[in-house]
Parts: sequence; C-alpha cells; structure tokens
Amino acid sequence: MADAFDEDCDYLFKAVLIGDSGVGKSNLLSRFAKDEFRLDSKPTIGVEFAYRNVKVSEKLIKAQIWDTAGQERFRAITSSYYRGALGALLVYDITRRATFESVKKWLRELRQFGSSDMVVILLGNKLDLGHSREVSQEEGNHLAEEEGLCFMETSALEKLNVEEAFLLMITKIHEITSQKSLEAKADEILTKQLGGGEKIISIDEVTATKRSSTCCSK
Repeated sequence: MADAFDEDCDYLFKAVLIGDSGVGKSNLLSRFAKDEFRLDSKPTIGVEFAYRNVKVSEKLIKAQIWDTAGQERFRAITSSYYRGALGALLVYDITRRATFESVKKWLRELRQFGSSDMVVILLGNKLDLGHSREVSQEEGNHLAEEEGLCFMETSALEKLNVEEAFLLMITKIHEITSQKSLEAKADEILTKQLGGGEKIISIDEVTATKRSSTCCSK
C-alpha cells in the first residue's frame, strides 16, 4: 500500500504501536487521531493505521501510526511493518503484570526489525484503573531507564498523557530527522566545494524535507 503524502506537509513520519493484545493500543490511537474511545473495542486483526497532521517547530508533519495486532499468530505479518518506522509506542497494561513482563520481548523484536535510531516511548496504559494496578510507576521508570527509553503512564479513557506521548515521540523523530537533513546539506555543500567549482549551490529546504519524507515512507 502506498503511503499518502500531502504536498503541503514537510515530513511524513511512520510509527508503530506495539504490545500485548488488550493493552489498549487501538484506543490510544483512536484517541490521538480522532479523539474517540470505544468501550467495545475489538482486538486488532493484522494491522490498522491512522493519520494525523501535527505542527512541530513550524513544520507540518503527517504522522502515520500503525496499530499492530498483539496476538502471537499475527507476528509474522506485523514484523514487516517495522521497516521504515521511525518511532514506536510500546504499550503495557498497568493492571496486568504479564503484559509488562512481555516488554523486553517486544523490545528484542523492535531491535531486530526496526532501525537503530528508532525513537521508542514506553507507555503504561489504563491509568484510570489505578486501583487494580499490578505494575508500579517506579517499575516502569526503572525499566525505561535500563533500556534507554522515555516513559509515561496514560489513560485512553480519560485522555491522560495520550496527546503528550504521541507528540513526544513525533518531536524526537523530528529532531533526529532535522539533524540528518542538516548533515546531508553540509555534505552536499562540501562535495561541491571539493569538486573545484567556484559556485556553491546549497539544496533548498523543501528538497531536503521531501527527501526525508520519502525516506520515512519506505
């Protein structure tokens, strides 16, 4: 399936939502993309995705978020969707310790199929069910620090930290992509200088951003 890209956008960023089945990935995405929450949400079959445009540092970014199925029988299908993803939200349910214990398994999969500089945010979801908590916030923080991840606790039902989590991931992706664009621009200028020509032509920003978006949409 071809990635949709609006000419008005400066970047297209692909990211994935991963974690065990039933941790609330689909409702996190629908809350972010459409500000909706469904109590009767069904498990994702295979992969679904949604778009949302956000502005970061005066740049318009189309965020393409893929919601992957958590059931083991779909793993062969969904692992291919890691390719080209610049970010991941790794979700567990704070009321189900087993989903927290699966986090390292998901991280291994991310690191096997994803890029080495992928931005990963660890999310402890269902904060609204804190009275049934099985995983403490301190445990989530400790694991995130141990693995070099950012960490938040969220509630898709009560809209707690959902927007903040997605925007944190998108902002960090933008920082990395912008740095790569600057480095590419510097390399091109240096190449022209070393070529012996007196005239130095730098690539314009639109070209750089469109090149970045193409790269991100593999």
